Amino acid sequence: MSLRQWPWALFQHAMLVQLIAYIVRPTAAYRALELGVPLTWLGLVASSFAVLPLFIAVFVGRIADVRGERLVLILGAMLFAIAAAGLVFWTPTLTLLLAWNVLLGLGHLLSVVGQQSRVAKSDDKRLDAAFGYYTVAGTIGQAAGPGVIAIVGGSSILPPTSTLFLIAFIAAVLLLVPTGFLARREPNGTLAAPAPSGSLRAALRAPKATRRRMIGAMLVSMMVLAAVDLLSVYLPALGVERQIPASVIGILLMVRAIATIVSRFFLGPLAARFGRDRLIVGSTAVSAVAVTMLTLPLNVWFLGAALVLAGVSLGIGQPLTMSVIALTAPPGTRGTWLALRLSANRFGQSAVPAVVGLVAASWGVPGVFAATAAGLAVVAVTSGRMNRRPK
Repeated sequence: MSLRQWPWALFQHAMLVQLIAYIVRPTAAYRALELGVPLTWLGLVASSFAVLPLFIAVFVGRIADVRGERLVLILGAMLFAIAAAGLVFWTPTLTLLLAWNVLLGLGHLLSVVGQQSRVAKSDDKRLDAAFGYYTVAGTIGQAAGPGVIAIVGGSSILPPTSTLFLIAFIAAVLLLVPTGFLARREPNGTLAAPAPSGSLRAALRAPKATRRRMIGAMLVSMMVLAAVDLLSVYLPALGVERQIPASVIGILLMVRAIATIVSRFFLGPLAARFGRDRLIVGSTAVSAVAVTMLTLPLNVWFLGAALVLAGVSLGIGQPLTMSVIALTAPPGTRGTWLALRLSANRFGQSAVPAVVGLVAASWGVPGVFAATAAGLAVVAVTSGRMNRRPK
């Protein structure tokens, strides 16, 4: 599969969804600091994005399997626009900031479930490349979001959050355009999905070895995404702590995202050369080393080098875990199991920041990165045992 064969409405949709999220989430942390929120509460700001999707992701996935992706894509885009409007016009308190973050997280869930269900219809032989290109689109948005913060923030320690929220709102309105195209037709080059297999309970039944393999992939996905989120939230806090301008922090976050993009362009050949399991475990272990480097009192250049390594290693695990689940799930249940993976991701996004927020109270931002690195190392070892093909 080449980029010329890729459905561009889906590419644009994925890019805009992540652009909005990666503008809003660091900006929400800055807005919380403007409101006088203690450092220990920033984990609550991060986890609010994931709390509702944690409980309903699998039901959304089942809707995508049974009813198709159109409904969830349309609802997701509408919720993005509503949440972004609320952030622009009505966030005078932490409570409202959290409420709009929750709504944004729900819109993000619906959009991503719809996107991944579409990608999962690709030919199985091209699935690694398909998910690789899909995540490239999202990572471009992840890179552009911090870039916007860097440009708007300039040399100030705290950027103008109202302006950034307004930019996110404009992007949310633009998201309605590719959503309309996706709702009207199937992308080129996809296969018809197998008929859905009964109820949700029936869809979640799978052989023990199959469940074990998918759960191993979910553990990696959960911790890797939590680590990316924590970088987005606590790197700005590190900048405030060390008096690093917001523009520099934005560039550092953008460097991490660009490194991820580069790694995903080569995902298909890498998976063919080394195998999915080795790449998943190895990249997670390397990411633990890279995040550990952030605990050290490094200058900006060495911080950038550590974030390049983190970007490459964290970028490999996400698309490969999607491929593992899409290929392993029983027929007619791909959307359901991919959504269950998203539910695990949201659990990680909710629980891990809340736990490391307590660490921040005692050891500050370096302690947060140390705890994150430890979590990545544990998951690498655990998934190495679970995420294996049955013999």
